[in-house]
Amino acid sequence: MRRLLGYFARGLVLLAPLAVTVWVCWIVFTNVDGWLGLPIPGAGFVATLVLITIFGFLGSNLLTRSAVAALEAIMTRLPFVRLLYGSTKDLLNAFVGEKRRFDKPVIVSITPDDSVRLMGFVTQESLRHLGLAEYVAVYCPHSYNFSGQLYVVSASKVQPVDVASADVMAFVVSGGVAGIVPSAQSTGEHAAIGPIS
Repeated sequence: MRRLLGYFARGLVLLAPLAVTVWVCWIVFTNVDGWLGLPIPGAGFVATLVLITIFGFLGSNLLTRSAVAALEAIMTRLPFVRLLYGSTKDLLNAFVGEKRRFDKPVIVSITPDDSVRLMGFVTQESLRHLGLAEYVAVYCPHSYNFSGQLYVVSASKVQPVDVASADVMAFVVSGGVAGIVPSAQSTGEHAAIGPIS
């Protein structure tokens, strides 16, 4: 009986992540596919990808940059729209934009004796504009959640981590279950993340 339970547990560990991944991908696919209301399955998904790519091209084109800038100026003047538009744009830019923010993984000491630490990402290397010249902004994602906490900490409490950002994010989000592979160019010393001041 114990062996059967072991096989069941192993099967669950093998199948559950696959099932959850397929289920989430299917939900995303069907939702995106239904946005344009095209009758052919998959056509709406492909058309959405093509439209997004075309908008990306137009946004990078010199001829349309002024139109995009004018649209953004309008969006940033409307009270509620400004908050929603700006937050969404900043979040997407942080992950996939030209100004990626989650590319500097660090460990932050949160106790006086350095016995407890958080893993996160430096998002602002200088908070001089807030009157906090010796502090940095560190974003620490929550485990098993799509949320996190922003900490303002002394730069002296921040230690760079010479590991790929994606590995650190997976490690934190998985609650420390996912493994971390050291950077190929790691020499045992922690790589500098630039001037933290």
